[in-house]
Formats: sequence, structure tokens, C-alpha cells
Amino acid sequence: MFELINSGGEIMWLILAGGFVGLVIFLERFFHLHRSQIKIEDFLNGITTNLTRGNDLEAVSICDQTPGPAAQLVRTALLHRADDKEALTQAVQQAGIQEIPQLERHMNLLITLAQVLPMLGLLGTVLGLINMLIALQQASPLAEIGDLSGGLWIALLTTAAGLITGIPAYAGYHFLVGRVESIAVDMEQTAKEIIYFLTRPAGEHHEP
Repeated sequence: MFELINSGGEIMWLILAGGFVGLVIFLERFFHLHRSQIKIEDFLNGITTNLTRGNDLEAVSICDQTPGPAAQLVRTALLHRADDKEALTQAVQQAGIQEIPQLERHMNLLITLAQVLPMLGLLGTVLGLINMLIALQQASPLAEIGDLSGGLWIALLTTAAGLITGIPAYAGYHFLVGRVESIAVDMEQTAKEIIYFLTRPAGEHHEP
């Protein structure tokens, strides 16, 4: 295996390094997003139950102990519950805007790698063909297949490596985008429900 990689030349090592970085980014984002996506209904039930019973500090404590942006939106709402509805809504929206970049962290680099790695493979192909032509010219008119094999290996191996690393990076990026969108929907739902709960008329509050 090492011999095959080495046969691909410097471009091959560059592609593999980029593929490794892409894998690290994907795994870090995957586990971060998995941890950030909570059961919204159960979480909100716990919050509203404590608020109804007057346990405001306990509700804030639950937000602090719960991972993910949805919990941070609820925490923001609780800290601004004395504000009017417009100010409360604005505070929650601002908190949501600040949370989104945290969800998308490093994902631009992942999609960049997904686009660049196949291009590096193509570059390796071109360089391999150039090497073949140089070898052919130098050995002419008695060129043999062995004189051309080095360039051919570079062309084939770098092309394969670029696709093998680029395709999973591209698929992984879109998988993560789907998870971010799902969490964003949860955030929107959570924000609407907690704002409604905190601003509805006092007579509508009752023990769940």
C-alpha cells in the first residue's frame, strides 16, 4: 500500500492529507451536531413545568445543563422574560443568529476540500501524462513500457485518490447540512413555543 501511495508522487500525499483533514472535520461535526439535537418536546415540558411551579432558577439550570442551541434560546428567553414581547422575540432571534455559525463551523472547509481534492487528482493526471511524454521523448526511438510506467502510475493513482477522498467529503458535507437544517427547525419551533408560553395571558397558565 505504501508503495502505491509513494508511486503517486507528491500530489498523492497532498490528496491524502486533504482527505484526512476532511475526515476529521466530518467526525467532529457529526458528533457535535448529534449532541446538539435534543428531544425538544421533553425538554420544553421540563422547562414549562418548572416555570409553572415557580422554579425559575431550576428552569435556567436545566438550560445550562442541556447541550445544543435550542437550550440556549430558551435560556435567553428566560433571562429576558420581563421584557415586552417584541424585545423578548428580538433577543431570542439574535441568540439564534449567533448559534447558527457554531453549527456550521468548519463546514465551508469541508465543501472546499470536496471540490479541490478531485481537482488535485486531475492535476496529478496531467503531471503523470507530462512525465510519460518526457520519458517517451528521452527514450525515443527505443522507448519501452517500463519507461512510461512511472507517469502512468501517477496519472491513475492520483485520479483515483482524488475521487475516493472527494466524493465522501461531498456526501458528508450535504449530510451535515441536513443535520444543521433539522436543528434549525427545532430551534425555530422551540423559540416560538417558549415565547408563546412566556407572553400568553396569566390566566392561561396551568399545571401540565
